[in-house]
Amino acid sequence: MSPRSTTRLKAAALCGSLVLSGCANQMSQRSEHEERVERKLLDHSLQIDVGEPGVLQLPQRRVRVQEQKTFEVTEIEVTRRYDRYTPYQAWRELYEVPLGAVAIVAGVGANVVNVFALGNLPESVTHGWIGYGIDGINPFMNVQSNGRAEQNLSGIDEKQSNKHTEYSSLPWSERPVAISVGKDTQELLTDRHGILRLNLLDSPFKDEEISRIGRLQLSVQDPQDKARGDASLLVSPSLRGKLREAHQLIYDDLEGEDVQHWVHRVKRLSDLGLEEEASELEQGLIELTRNDPELQKEFIHSLLTDAGRLAADPGANQ
Repeated sequence: MSPRSTTRLKAAALCGSLVLSGCANQMSQRSEHEERVERKLLDHSLQIDVGEPGVLQLPQRRVRVQEQKTFEVTEIEVTRRYDRYTPYQAWRELYEVPLGAVAIVAGVGANVVNVFALGNLPESVTHGWIGYGIDGINPFMNVQSNGRAEQNLSGIDEKQSNKHTEYSSLPWSERPVAISVGKDTQELLTDRHGILRLNLLDSPFKDEEISRIGRLQLSVQDPQDKARGDASLLVSPSLRGKLREAHQLIYDDLEGEDVQHWVHRVKRLSDLGLEEEASELEQGLIELTRNDPELQKEFIHSLLTDAGRLAADPGANQ
């Protein structure tokens, strides 16, 4: 095959390709706007508030644990621009070409009429029909169609609108707190308000150990970023001297004891200065005797006469 024949074949193939593929009809660009907020953690700390005084005189204490964070907050306005076009489909030229010719004629006529109408005809008639006609008679381009329009992302613009520092303080809610007593470490959970109810007469503390050790070491740690908080509580010598006896008064078996021994336990706790524990034991014994009204009445009467305590069954009127 001669070079001239090869050149003609390439030219014919190129023309055929243009006829088949056509040109996309470019439409007006579309934009989308949104706001994005970026938060950068600057500082993360955990704080344990053991309350006052720093030395325990009573076995119960409410400890508050707070989680504090500092963020750099950046507000960004984002604009995305899209190029829109009507993709070319060759078979549509079968009806677009004749319609385009009609539209050109109609558009020219509309412009003539518009002269006598003093320019009051809408632009969609005078210019729109002519534009539609020109696109329609072009065999390599379809007319614009919003229904068939496609789009491509052409660019993204980001503009910072605001930057500020934000602080948050939240309770260490239902999270573990490690409590070290000497070499022994236990974990207790805070409630949903971040409060740890510490009670040296309750599990997991052992009265024998607490009575010898004068310091509680509390610590919390976030496993994600290793933020940590520590605090300590001293146990007063007077409290350490009371803990073993108080533990026995509260937890020793009540079976086989009469009402006088029950009253003695309540009164002794009160004499030790552990009024909250005395009230809890008192109400527990009243609840225990609810199904035996005579025994309950005798116990309440003995509390009044022997210990000077006025008590009543809180569930009697329910």
